[in-house]
Amino acid sequence: MAQLRLAMAQVNPTVGDLEGNCGIVVEHARRAAEAGAHLVVFPEMMVTGYPVEDLALRRTFVDASIEAVHALAGRLSSEGLGELPVAVGYLSRRRGAATTALGQPVGAPQNAVALLHRGRAVFTSAKHHLPNYGVFDEFRHFVPGDVLPVVRLHGIDTAFVVCEDLWQDGGPVAAVRESGATLLVVLNGSPYERDKGDARLELCARRAREADVALAYVNMVGGQDELVFDGDSLVVDAAGDLVARAPRFEEALLVADLELPGAEGPGMWGAAAEADGITIERHLISDSPLPPYRPLPNPVAPRPDDLGEVYAALVLATRDYVRKNRFPSVILGLSGGIDSALTATIAADALGPERVHGVLMPSRYSSDHSVSDAEELVRRQGINGRTVAVGPMIEAFEKAVEIDGLAAENLQARVRGQLLMTLSNQEGHLVLTTGNKSELASGYSTLYGDSAGGFAPIKDVWKTLVWELARWRNAEAERLGRTPPIPEESITKPPSAELRPGQLDTDSLPDYQILDALLDDYVGTDLGRAELVAAGHHPELVDRVIRMVDRAEYKRRQYPPGPKISKRNFGRDRRLPITNRSTV
Repeated sequence: MAQLRLAMAQVNPTVGDLEGNCGIVVEHARRAAEAGAHLVVFPEMMVTGYPVEDLALRRTFVDASIEAVHALAGRLSSEGLGELPVAVGYLSRRRGAATTALGQPVGAPQNAVALLHRGRAVFTSAKHHLPNYGVFDEFRHFVPGDVLPVVRLHGIDTAFVVCEDLWQDGGPVAAVRESGATLLVVLNGSPYERDKGDARLELCARRAREADVALAYVNMVGGQDELVFDGDSLVVDAAGDLVARAPRFEEALLVADLELPGAEGPGMWGAAAEADGITIERHLISDSPLPPYRPLPNPVAPRPDDLGEVYAALVLATRDYVRKNRFPSVILGLSGGIDSALTATIAADALGPERVHGVLMPSRYSSDHSVSDAEELVRRQGINGRTVAVGPMIEAFEKAVEIDGLAAENLQARVRGQLLMTLSNQEGHLVLTTGNKSELASGYSTLYGDSAGGFAPIKDVWKTLVWELARWRNAEAERLGRTPPIPEESITKPPSAELRPGQLDTDSLPDYQILDALLDDYVGTDLGRAELVAAGHHPELVDRVIRMVDRAEYKRRQYPPGPKISKRNFGRDRRLPITNRSTV
């Protein structure tokens, strides 16, 4: 058996920051070298960040990515890291793509991987399977590759593929067994979703057994607009057993010592062979195995529980949206209710309480406990709090225009939204919107009012999950011997927008336990009316909820981005026409 120390850099690139991302590569390559690694691997599209979306169609951006990879190879060598092979994802283009075929993206861009060694690229290869479902639009942005690169490194034949190539049957992964490789390295940009279970581990184990190889899966971490990447990089052996695993939702350099079957016989360097339409290309770095050495213990990080991972995803997404878009601080309205309380807590955990500004905006209908609950939250968390009474502003508007009913209720929400945006404009804060997925689905929000803002941390969180997360966060604080950040009254009192005397959410909406179950079936799995009724939902309620959801589509198009945590969020996952008379 031959030995290899593999380092997997689970890092957080920023889309478009080629110089900064290459700096991350150099920093972690140095750490890997200091750890005695023989190969270091970075995530999919590391150099450009991921996903680049229509930046891939900008020729100058593709050129800059290619130039950055060549410069990175030289920089690694000049900084004494040239002997360490570095696998890195980047944006390339198909060789010889002088013109673009009809129906293909402009410039024939490719989602590629390069192996850098001694100042040059040993190989470049492109992703073969291009996902075109859910949040992915890769048919729009890339053309596929058709090569499986296999590199002999210290006597071990190692194959390299990119993300979706692992998930789909056929293609490069199907050619791995034919290639004789004993290690398969997969570069990934795989976003987080709740309820995935351990799908990645199960997939990696199955592919490892199919190809009879050890498999190393490196994933990025961090927030990018609505997506959040959770890391969870791992290594399995040829039997599919877990060897090493990185933590979730944090950067890490996972170093694993592997013992693998050495390559048999001389390789056909530079030669190519065909397997199921894939060209197997072979490259040589070093033919001889390493002298035996004492392996390090392989780390296996514990996994958080379900609510813990959801909460960590929301915190990471909020932190990176603020950080990567260079906002110094955030501001939000504090009503004393559960939604604003959870949003403020996420923000304080993400940024530190000193960078969170809460504004209490009582009106004539605000209850005493709403004000006191918001004040108690400010005290418990140490965030910046201020009170601005909106009553006089509302009265000034009412003197100018005669309104009543729903228009009067919405005016209060719009005055509050205007106040927050004005303070944002004056002081430079990012406004956090506090609406949850149940409200967004049913249209129970005011356009240009409580929907105003720049980022919505709980946009993809059903109301029932809001309560669960609040209780989880308080319990976690108690477990650590700390004061629970959310006042109990904010969790237990009936939810209300407080826009008229004695108003409760249940005046306009069904009980959230019933509503969320129906919404999840309609929005999350796209069941039609008949299917919803067959699933046990009351026919009249089905009709009512479908009307609410469909009529609110125009509102959702104008809602700020927020982190995707479910299998189907509003935004990238679900794209329906605003003008729509479908009744099925």
